[in-house]
Amino acid sequence: MKKSIPILAGVLIVAGIASYALSPYLLESEIHEDLPDSIMSDDTGDVLQTYGGTFVGVNDGIHNAEGVARVLPQNDGSQILRLEDFYSTNGPDLYVYLSVDKAATDIVSLGQLKANRGDQNYDIPHGTDLTKYDHVLVWCKPFSVLFGSAQITPQE
Repeated sequence: MKKSIPILAGVLIVAGIASYALSPYLLESEIHEDLPDSIMSDDTGDVLQTYGGTFVGVNDGIHNAEGVARVLPQNDGSQILRLEDFYSTNGPDLYVYLSVDKAATDIVSLGQLKANRGDQNYDIPHGTDLTKYDHVLVWCKPFSVLFGSAQITPQE
């Protein structure tokens, strides 16, 4: 009986840790942010887009992202990154980065991913060089794992 108590305690601890570690993979979150009113549009009323690209997921059965990334200028000269028709498998502590490559060797963090589904907006810091930081990454910070990326290119 004395031997079974530490074994039971160990099993409960491992089960608790496993449940905590796996919980982000089991939870779905969704958001549908509107376009800000300050987004610039052309003469026909269409929203201007300076850069854009399509997400390509890692597609390893665990890590994936899909959708469209667009950079939209605002009337005050700032820009936002907008993710549209976006979906990502869930994971712990996911972030949205602008990066020089898919390996996140040099990044500009736009903050934590707001939801793993839906349209969402992220402020791009003033002065960010999008010819240099031309990859949008969905990145798992604690494990340094890429879920998906979109290479953004100038749009006409």
